Amino acid sequence: MPQEKEAFMAASAVPRSSLFDTDEPIASNSPSNGYSAKDIEVLEGLEPVRKRPGMYIGGTDARAMHHLFAEVLDNAMDEAVAGFATRIEVQLEADGALAVTDNGRGIPIDPHPKYIDKSALEIVMTVLHAGGKFSDKAYQTSGGLHGVGVSVVNALSDRLEVEVARDKRLYRMLFSRGIAQGPIENLGPVHNRRGTTVRFHPDPVIFGEGAALDPARLFRMARSKAYLFRGVEIRWKCAQERIKPGDLTPIEEILCFPNGLTDYLHATIGDAPTVTTNAFFGRTVQTGHGGVEWAVTWGLRGFGDRDGFLYSYCNTIPTPEGGTHEQGLRTVVSKGLRTYGELIGDKKAATITADDVFGTAAALVSVFVREPEFVGQTKDRLATAEAGRIVENALRDPFDQWLGASPREARALLDWAIQQADERLKRRKEKDVQRQSATRKLRLPGKLADCARQDAMGTEIFIVEGDSAGGSAKQARDRNTQAILPLRGKILNIASAGGDKLAGNQELSDLALALGVAPGPKFKLADLRYERIIIMTDADVDGAHIAALLATYFFRAMPQLVHSGRLFVALPPLYRLTHGGKTIYAKDDAHKAELLKTAFNPRAKVEIGRFKGLGEMMPAQLKVTTMNPATRTLARLVIPEGDLPTVNELVETLMGRKPELRFKWLQENARYAEELDV
Repeated sequence: MPQEKEAFMAASAVPRSSLFDTDEPIASNSPSNGYSAKDIEVLEGLEPVRKRPGMYIGGTDARAMHHLFAEVLDNAMDEAVAGFATRIEVQLEADGALAVTDNGRGIPIDPHPKYIDKSALEIVMTVLHAGGKFSDKAYQTSGGLHGVGVSVVNALSDRLEVEVARDKRLYRMLFSRGIAQGPIENLGPVHNRRGTTVRFHPDPVIFGEGAALDPARLFRMARSKAYLFRGVEIRWKCAQERIKPGDLTPIEEILCFPNGLTDYLHATIGDAPTVTTNAFFGRTVQTGHGGVEWAVTWGLRGFGDRDGFLYSYCNTIPTPEGGTHEQGLRTVVSKGLRTYGELIGDKKAATITADDVFGTAAALVSVFVREPEFVGQTKDRLATAEAGRIVENALRDPFDQWLGASPREARALLDWAIQQADERLKRRKEKDVQRQSATRKLRLPGKLADCARQDAMGTEIFIVEGDSAGGSAKQARDRNTQAILPLRGKILNIASAGGDKLAGNQELSDLALALGVAPGPKFKLADLRYERIIIMTDADVDGAHIAALLATYFFRAMPQLVHSGRLFVALPPLYRLTHGGKTIYAKDDAHKAELLKTAFNPRAKVEIGRFKGLGEMMPAQLKVTTMNPATRTLARLVIPEGDLPTVNELVETLMGRKPELRFKWLQENARYAEELDV
């Protein structure tokens, strides 16, 4: 018998109780412990949803509140896609409640086999992970996958009413904050009616007093659903009281688009000029493997305030963060265009990438698949690998045929894509020259530790004080995207120095060269070699002074850098608090006092270490506290609109040539200083 198996069997043979045996008895009420079974909280029913709504709808802001409508509308759309409903009614009522009605089969109202004392309707509305979409018995494809959607809506509504018309009878059940307000009611016979109505009012306790559903946003969401499934008619109604002055949202409208995404595309781009006369569009009939619908065109001068866009959907659910279906579309179109270029003997076609093809494209793709996998409950990104293959297989031949059917338009699209590729390569070459030029002119290869990535997107440069901090930062950085530029002490105060001093200052010259820009009137934001400029100084008075000098330099010499939001200040901690295996960092004295009260046992002997500077930190500490994007804190330096004159005056007062202005300001503001570090 192998040794691993023998060891496993030996461990399995140990009595369960002996696994907890120790030399000393466990003190369940030990004062040094403070953590016992009574501290374990068990949330039941829909309590977890109300306790942590962000887990289910992504937050408690306006976007999250409107996601409640998306969950209810998705259920109605699933009935339509399955072929059981042809009409959906959406009505925003005068009191702010929203009703969604479909003419589908209606939620079952008979007792549930597993809970014979409750109806299936109550189970669906009050139990997480209960629904008819975990198998393909009730739905071939659906947007509701987890069985939490409508129950989450119920939990986050201060009142919710469900009406079900089945077998020529009408049933009703009322809920409040996820709790049934009574048994299901039989309201008697009804004729010429079937389906489900869900009427809900978002809970102000969750979303805030005064929070209300926006008619314009609801209308856009309903209209997009109608575009996504051409077999459904959505009837929109809105109470006049809910429409604000200036809002052009209609009171009533019937939304039905027989051409699906093609209608959506034309409505979205309007009269914008396009590269090709005809869009590339089509759809496949939904089979056991799934179905796809698409519409793509290319803009000559963009579409309004954007160069292009790509909207994707899965089972009528919008996926704003994309996913495998988007990747499938990008792959098949870019590959097909390159292949066409090779067939007609254009060697430049080999340089085309998906970004070149879709940078100016207006594209829509909708896929229907069984058992899709989304990232998160809000379904913002599709992760199903099969969806990408379905899209590629569905579009490959139609796109080749579309190109072959009109050689003139295919040539125009190919030339357009090659032009985008040429511009991309030209920008990259210029950026490479600038980067190489800056590094060469510095003649200080050990001073500027540049990053490996050539493109500015996603890169950042840390301006640090001193070689000691620079050494730690170089070890802590991500070499691919993070560059380090150490400075020798305090730089020149540009607000009080003359032009001759500025021109002859080596530190500022090196800084401008490293950034790839020229200060003053010749500054061009497009020349900037990094996406973010981060000032990283010690968390003390000297560090604050150096940060102020650098901020003054950028504000005076490169104001566009500040206005564009590209300038940041790192916020390193001042203290390290350690007890046992637990280590927490505090940014200042107030934060330290707060952590000592909240993060540690009051009787614990916490070891407090004060960082004298960034150079005192180990590279691992500097990385986790100050440089790692996942754990650090940055402050963006911005100037609020309309405050520029005030900022100019303040910079001149505090950093300018007239000391009497500083003295006067200090006299007037000294009463606000609680502590001075001198």
